[in-house]
Parts: sequence; structure tokens; C-alpha cells
Amino acid sequence: MTTVLLAEDDRAIRHALQRALTLEGYEVTAVPDGVQALAVVHKGRPDALVLDVMMPGIDGLQVCRVLREGGDRTPILMLTAKVETSDRIAGLDAGADDYVPKPFEVEEVFARLRALLRRAGSTNTDDCADGVVEALGIRLDLGARRAWHHEQELELTRTEFNLLELLVRNHGNVLGHALIYERIWGYDFGPSSKNLAVYIGYLRRKLHQPGHPAPIHSVRGVGYTLREAP
Repeated sequence: MTTVLLAEDDRAIRHALQRALTLEGYEVTAVPDGVQALAVVHKGRPDALVLDVMMPGIDGLQVCRVLREGGDRTPILMLTAKVETSDRIAGLDAGADDYVPKPFEVEEVFARLRALLRRAGSTNTDDCADGVVEALGIRLDLGARRAWHHEQELELTRTEFNLLELLVRNHGNVLGHALIYERIWGYDFGPSSKNLAVYIGYLRRKLHQPGHPAPIHSVRGVGYTLREAP
């Protein structure tokens, strides 16, 4: 049974979401704050985390940062009452994989959680894969999950690595927003989502070197492509 850690300080939301996830077939551990969330993770890593952003003591963003800095790559879905782009970016910067704004439909939580778990399962399978893919000075070791750009090793998160691999494998081709969302997140979040643009920005900054500009290009209204500058 898939295990989920739910951290939410609002008792009514916590109990309702715990019941809904349990009925959906998950084994749920529910806690009211970030301190208890970290304690649960340290005792035994769940398959996924659902974290409220605003919690007393240690909030959801701090929990993300602590786990990511410790090398924990468990999928994390954030619940947030903040809907500004800057707040969403803060969550992604902290290490969250996705977010659901409050108030939310429980079916959306289910869908996004399923997408994160599919990605995690796909990544675990790929971790055992052997091989190297290369294009335009970028080299990815799929088995070791390591990446280089013109001999400089890149520090990439799981999502960044998966996105860069997709672009490298399809270099020269334009990949649409919907296709990228489905391949990387397993779910098309629609034209209003900023997730993809945020991660493309991360990759461009990490790939940029003096004399070697990032080869990721935007195609207005369509998507992105990896190709040499014209």
C-alpha cells in the first residue's frame, strides 16, 4: 500500500483529507505541524508527502528545505492558500514538486498525487538504466543520474534532470507545453501554470557558462527546444 504523510495544521482539513486519501487506498499518517512531519520521515520514509505551507513552528517550506538539503527526494505536494506566482516559485525553490491552491477539490489532490508517484516510479526504474545521452555539449549519465555541460558537472534536482533529459533526447525538435507536462509531471496543468517556465529558468541558469550560452530556446505559443543559437 502506498504510504502518504499529511501535514496540515487545520484540524478539519487534516481529518477530511486523511479520510479521503484513506478511502482512495493510501495508508496515511497525519500530523499537525512540520516538527512532527520531520520526525515521521526520519522514522521511515513515506512514498509521498502532502504538506501545508503555513504551519506553526516549522512550516511546509522549511520541511521541504530540510529534506532536500539532506538528499531526500521523496515526492512533495504542497497545499497553499497563497496563489501569487512568487509564492508558488518559493515552494518550487524550497524543493516541492507541485502545489495545489486552497480551496481545492479533493479529486485534484488525487490527480496530482498520482502524477507525482508515477514520476517517482519512472525515475526509480530509470535509475537502473545504463547509458549516456549527449547533445550540444550536454552529457547525461542515465544510470548515475549525473549531468555535465562542457565538462562542468551540474547539480540538478530530479525534475530538472528529467526535463533536461527530455530536451536532450529530442534536441532540434520543438516540444509543446502539454507534451512536456505529461512526460515530466504526468499531468497537464493548463496554460495558466508556471511550473514549466520556472524549471526552464532553473536549467538555463545552471547551463549558462561564459562563451557557452544555455541552448534552451522558447518558441512563443508552442513550447521549448534544445538547439544551437541561430
